[in-house]
Amino acid sequence: MAPRPAPTLLKRLVDGAHQTYEMFAHDYQQAARDVAAVRRDHRIATATVSEITFRRWTSGKVQTLPQQPAPLILEHMYGHPARALFQPAADVPGHALAAPTFEESELVMTARDAAAHAEDAASLTVPDISLDRLHDAIRDIARTYNSTSPPEVHRRAKELLLDAQEKLERTQVPRQREHLYLTAGQAAAMLSAVCFDLGALQPAVQHSRTAALYGQIIEHGPLQAYAHGALAFLAYWSGRPAAALNLVRTAQAFGGLGATARSRLAVIEARTHAHLGDREQAVRSLQNSLDIHHTDRDELHDDIGGEFGFTPERLAMSNATTYLLIGDATGAEEAAAHALHLLDERTDSTHPLLISSQAATDLARARLLRRELDGACEALEPVFEVPRDWRGAGVLERLAAARAQLTHPDFRTAAQATGLGERIEEFTAGSVSRHLGGSAHLALDT
Repeated sequence: MAPRPAPTLLKRLVDGAHQTYEMFAHDYQQAARDVAAVRRDHRIATATVSEITFRRWTSGKVQTLPQQPAPLILEHMYGHPARALFQPAADVPGHALAAPTFEESELVMTARDAAAHAEDAASLTVPDISLDRLHDAIRDIARTYNSTSPPEVHRRAKELLLDAQEKLERTQVPRQREHLYLTAGQAAAMLSAVCFDLGALQPAVQHSRTAALYGQIIEHGPLQAYAHGALAFLAYWSGRPAAALNLVRTAQAFGGLGATARSRLAVIEARTHAHLGDREQAVRSLQNSLDIHHTDRDELHDDIGGEFGFTPERLAMSNATTYLLIGDATGAEEAAAHALHLLDERTDSTHPLLISSQAATDLARARLLRRELDGACEALEPVFEVPRDWRGAGVLERLAAARAQLTHPDFRTAAQATGLGERIEEFTAGSVSRHLGGSAHLALDT
């Protein structure tokens, strides 16, 4: 009778661990996934072993090594070279067999794989000069927002967002990823603003949520506050003032906000209270927007500024709209006139048509509340000269409210009121922006 084959090292290790086939198969599949991750070869991850193969491997009858990836997986499981696993085990205590005997080749291979992984990770970066270019681009978009047509702003902000997202796929450097997430969030915020101006509420909401999420990833308080503030006025536009109030309070709780950010949020809060019919709280919040005493700054609202900022003329224009909502014609006229005066005094060459047209329309609305038809017509003359690409949703909604005021019995027989109403309808029909819903309530314009 032929002598029984001497037990192999693999057999001794399996018996020493009391492994059944089911246990061995489970460990083998887990080891396959581990090896696949180290070698970055997804084909190895699906390797399995049948019970017949397991019995053959542990029988001592294997004359040659199994095909790859089995040797790699077995070496990972037991810490011994594959060739040694299929040779007869030495007559040594079981505890010695359980101790792996590394060969220099194994150590070299591990070091080589680790170095290759580090080199791959190091290659996943982008030049810092590219990050500087993205920062300059978002600053330019924000600062020229009110002197660039909405369709052009949308094109530029979309390109910037896609550029930042593409670079996020290329770098694993934490500092660079934080910079790119911030840029992506800022670009999404600009897209939200321009979608609103173009009369597209749903995309505006989605872009603001995207900006908020990017801000959350990097824990950037000013970006999260800006995005939640935008969501607040978009909720107001959607007829959900209670939700808007919750969102603005969430925005006010973020850290790192400067005076400009807090003033902007106070304006949104005032408008929300006005829409809820709380005149007293609306006036209090409106006054708070003017009484921010500290001079703290933040990198979004102040250092970049532009559309992220909140200039004195924009503050005055926005408060004029709140005064209109609570029926205060005097307050509205004073605030709107002040906004237009500040715009006239600007020393730069830009003329923010989006702001000036809204302030002029609010001035006309305040005069209509006092039944001053001649004054309203005078205020609207520069608005009717605004090119179609610049006729944002904010001014269209204000004009819709003015058109509704012209139906008052005091104007019914006035030919001038009829002519003004027709001009408003013609102006609106020729705009590139969409009307947001015909509500007589005024916008949370920020």
